[in-house]
Amino acid sequence: MLGAIIGDIVGSRFEFDQKPTEGFELFTDDCSYTDDTICTIAIADAILSGRSYKESLLAWCRRYPDPMGGYGVMFHQWLESKNPLPVASYGNGSAMRVSPVGWLFDDYHKVVDEAKKSAECSHCHSEGVKGAQCIATLVYWLRTCRLTRDEIEGAVQRNFGYELPPLKDINRLGSLGHFDSTCQETVPWAIRCFLESDSFEDAIRISVMAQGDTDTKAAITGSIAEAYYEVPTNLAEKALRYLPKEMLDVLRRFYERIGETI
Repeated sequence: MLGAIIGDIVGSRFEFDQKPTEGFELFTDDCSYTDDTICTIAIADAILSGRSYKESLLAWCRRYPDPMGGYGVMFHQWLESKNPLPVASYGNGSAMRVSPVGWLFDDYHKVVDEAKKSAECSHCHSEGVKGAQCIATLVYWLRTCRLTRDEIEGAVQRNFGYELPPLKDINRLGSLGHFDSTCQETVPWAIRCFLESDSFEDAIRISVMAQGDTDTKAAITGSIAEAYYEVPTNLAEKALRYLPKEMLDVLRRFYERIGETI
C-alpha cells in the first residue's frame, strides 16, 4: 500500500508539466498525493472498517474533491452522481487503488473476488476488473512467495492474457507524448517496469522515466515492488509527510493488520 502511495507522490509532478530526467529528485515541493492515493486509502479503509468499497470510495473522494490532477472524467461523473452506478470503464483507476486487497486477504480466490468487487463498483468493464485482479493477485503471489520473479511474465500471460511489451517500446511511446490511461496499457507496462528493476527505488524511477501517466504507472509499479522489495525507510518517511492525519491513521491500521509498522 505504501508502495503505491510513494509511486503516486513521486510521479505526480511529471504527469502534465515536467519531463523526468535521469537522476531526478524523488520528492520536491511540486509533489503531492493524487486521486491514486485517496482511492488506495479508501479501499484499505473499506476492508478495515467492514464497509462497502463504493461507500468508502464515495466518502473519501468527496472529502478530497480537488486532488492534484483531479479525477478522471468518468470517475468524476460517478462521484458527482446522486445515485452512482457502475460505469463501463476500463481506465487504470481500478488497478492503481487495489493493492490493499492483495495484502489483507490470504486466499487466492478471495483476493480475486475482492479485487473484482473493488473495481466493479465504479469500473464494471471486463478490462477494468481484470486490471484490478491482476495487480491484486501479483501482490498476493509475491508477498506470499507463490511464484518467483522469473515466473511472473508467464503467469500474467496465462492467467490474465497480458503481453508485456519491452521497456524500450514503452519508453519510446512515452517520449512521443503518449498517455497511457487504460488498464490494457498501464497494467502490463507497470509490470514490465517492475521486472526491469533491481530495487524498490529503481522500480519507481523506471516507471516515472517511461512518462505518460506517471503517477498511476508509478503507483501500480510501487504496489508490486513493495510486495517484493524492502521499501527504504527514508522514502517512506518522506512520503508520509505529504499525507493528512486521517490518511496516516488508515495506513497505521493497515500495517498493524499485516503485522508491520510504519
